[in-house]
Amino acid sequence: MNPNLAALRQTPNVIDWLIANREGVLIGALVALGIVGVMLIVRTVGQRMVAHEAAGDRIGWRGVVGRVLARTTVLFMVMAAIDIVATYAQPPARAQRLVDAGFIIAFALQGAIWARELILALIAKRTGNGAGEAAALSNAHALIRVLVSVILFALAIVVILDNLGVNVTALVAGLGIGGIAIGLAAQGIFSDLFAALAILFDKPFRKGDTIRFDQTVGRVEQIGLKTTRMRSLSGEQIIMANTKLLEREIHNLADGRVRRITIPFGIRYETPTDKLARMEEMVTEVVESVKGCKPQRCTLVNFGASSLDYQLVLELKSLDPDKLARDRAAVMLALIERFAAEGIEFAYPVQIAFNAAPDGSFVMPYNDDA
Repeated sequence: MNPNLAALRQTPNVIDWLIANREGVLIGALVALGIVGVMLIVRTVGQRMVAHEAAGDRIGWRGVVGRVLARTTVLFMVMAAIDIVATYAQPPARAQRLVDAGFIIAFALQGAIWARELILALIAKRTGNGAGEAAALSNAHALIRVLVSVILFALAIVVILDNLGVNVTALVAGLGIGGIAIGLAAQGIFSDLFAALAILFDKPFRKGDTIRFDQTVGRVEQIGLKTTRMRSLSGEQIIMANTKLLEREIHNLADGRVRRITIPFGIRYETPTDKLARMEEMVTEVVESVKGCKPQRCTLVNFGASSLDYQLVLELKSLDPDKLARDRAAVMLALIERFAAEGIEFAYPVQIAFNAAPDGSFVMPYNDDA
């Protein structure tokens, strides 16, 4: 008899193995069906949670959990079921190794998908998914998704190769060196990306806010991956790199409830003292007559070269720059009208010249008898 044929007859076929291990296969199949059914239910629940959260303006913890559960793949379910059946049925060693390798691959890839969805969901929860915020940084979100995916799936591949018996020391070293080289080459891009992430998480300003830095005031129109675009009060567009912008002291005018402004003015030294004593009272009445304006103080702050210098501090309730300018102008016009009615004159720079005679005595510009 042919020895190869005899060896083939001695090797048990699939049917013989199923008959010999029918109880283990049956138990494993039932357990696998139960677990796969539970995972399908959990995935369906996650999809419904995501759909429910999508109707709102923000993502809560329910949406975070739902996003992770909804990304459970069919490949992972199938390999988990096969691995459970193999655990109870005790297949041949070669088949067991194939099952273990398949489960390791499926589990590593599924773990990378779950981790990616968790990170992205946490970012979305922190930033909000409204059109005013997340849409303004859609480019940053897209790049974050790419970077997170590359890192996590690279780690998954390393884990898979390591569990399959491949020496990954050289691979890990190569990935480290390559990452350092890429980081140095794209240092400027990553600095702007991190600046965009700082805006994304810390939220020093949002789209639509009016901000001031240095001597520039503008309304934020777009927050991009590299730059922030603003519209100045004079109409032109201001484009500022995110890194440079965050290095400056930023005043977010949109977060204030009121605006406090200062109006300096000077009056003549010849003003009667009784009117000087009533100056704060008069100015307070003037400011209160303008709707939306609240006086804080009006005090004499300096003896000027040609005037008594006063400082008027008031609060304006409006946050609109145009409305602020109109209210300020209304207060100043009301001050002019009130001072004119009271006979109080605003000061202006004055210089008095004295002429001297040859003997050094003053020559007055008018007669002594006048």
